[in-house]
Amino acid sequence: MGKDVIIACDFSSANDVFAFLDKFTGRKPFVKIGMELFYAEGPQIVREIKKRGHKIFLDLKLHDIPNTVKKSMAVLSRLDVDMTNLHASGTVRMMEAAIEGLTRPDGTRPILIAVTQLTSTDQQSMKDDLLIDHPIDEVVMHYAHNAKKAGLDGVVCSPLEAGKVHEVCGKEFVTVTPGVRFADGDVGDQKRVMTPEQAKLIGSDYIVVGRPITAAEDPVAAYERCVKEFVD
Repeated sequence: MGKDVIIACDFSSANDVFAFLDKFTGRKPFVKIGMELFYAEGPQIVREIKKRGHKIFLDLKLHDIPNTVKKSMAVLSRLDVDMTNLHASGTVRMMEAAIEGLTRPDGTRPILIAVTQLTSTDQQSMKDDLLIDHPIDEVVMHYAHNAKKAGLDGVVCSPLEAGKVHEVCGKEFVTVTPGVRFADGDVGDQKRVMTPEQAKLIGSDYIVVGRPITAAEDPVAAYERCVKEFVD
């Protein structure tokens, strides 16, 4: 599986996202559609971006009882996205149900990955807010192991954990890593971050990059910089 840069299109309207995507007259980047845009515009925004030739990571982070997740994934599988996700903390059974729902009658399905811990979470907030006393890397590896056990393709994790995830779950187990910033950029509200080049060296399969590209003075140049540092 080749490496790729996914742009987080965290916009609040179709007009905003299309104004952004119109800048890309060359290669069509892999894009992430998150909750903000999906809730604002509904499933049609996925169909319209797909028609433009973009691969899509639909980032809705499902977390509910197994039957509800199964039925929801069956709906999402019909949108022809390339990747989607859920929370690993929803249990192995929930993740197994998600696979059942996501798999189409012909046996095909999008890549399914699990969120381990959000990149805005650090050890202190895990302990104080979630009452989890185990070290954060131990928790991430346990969640990753559960995701693999359930039959998922990989996990969303901090780039700081990507190499260890591959050690625990194998090189074919996909790591999708947010929290990537340029060395000369602002880390924003992310706590666990890494540059594209560092993410490449540590073994990330996909990096998700938002504001360093979407808020850049020249988004296309910023995207190409990411590709050069991470893929080329």
